[in-house]
Amino acid sequence: MERSSFFGRQTCCITALFNGSSIASLLANARNAQFAGADAIAMELNQLPLEERTLENWRRIFYDVRLPMMCLDYRNDKFLGGDDEARQKDLLVCAQAGAEVIDVMGDLYAPNEFQLTREPEAVARQKALIEQLHGLGAKVVMSSHLSIARTREQVLEHLQCQAERGADICKIVTFCNTEQEFLESVATMMLLNREMDRPFIYLCSGTYGRMVRMLGPQLGVAIEFAVSGYAADSPYNQPTIQAFKSVMANTHWNINDLKRT
Repeated sequence: MERSSFFGRQTCCITALFNGSSIASLLANARNAQFAGADAIAMELNQLPLEERTLENWRRIFYDVRLPMMCLDYRNDKFLGGDDEARQKDLLVCAQAGAEVIDVMGDLYAPNEFQLTREPEAVARQKALIEQLHGLGAKVVMSSHLSIARTREQVLEHLQCQAERGADICKIVTFCNTEQEFLESVATMMLLNREMDRPFIYLCSGTYGRMVRMLGPQLGVAIEFAVSGYAADSPYNQPTIQAFKSVMANTHWNINDLKRT
């Protein structure tokens, strides 16, 4: 069966996001997500023992589950913590195994409160890493996770900066706790849809976070992260695959349709 892609889609790619403490659990989660209707898979390496992060293990998962794969590993890695270089080496193995998209943090090599370093040496290293990943046939999502709200102009500048470094998908997560911040988030998605020249991911946490995520597919967000089902520690602002699919199937409106008419 031919594998689909994160790119070139007419609708938002509903992507199952999960981690696992073994390759067997990651494979089980991927299979469950596939049968729940996910369009793609995003796997976090942060709980996986180092000895299981092998080329053969990744190839096993990528061959068994014929969905596009994204791999991520942030500084909450149980074994590598804040060792940016070590985590990226593991992600390079994922790229070699056939992952379509690899995550590169916006402040990789130079931690920053806005998760977007401006230090020239770190930026140069990021660009070199992105070139290396491209050479392996993988695409790059550059991500930033913030614990504050941002204006539409701030978000646009942030994502354009990511794009200038070579990211194929630009991602930011902000907070949305007030009515005004919610209204700003809607305006932000509409601005990004007009101005970005590549796929973008705009997500919010906080009081209005779930609603922002449910509106995202209709307002141009390229990828939404979802869960197959809820566990005791699952964040409720992350909707299920079925919830996203139901809303998308019954809204009968998408901002991108306006561009095609």
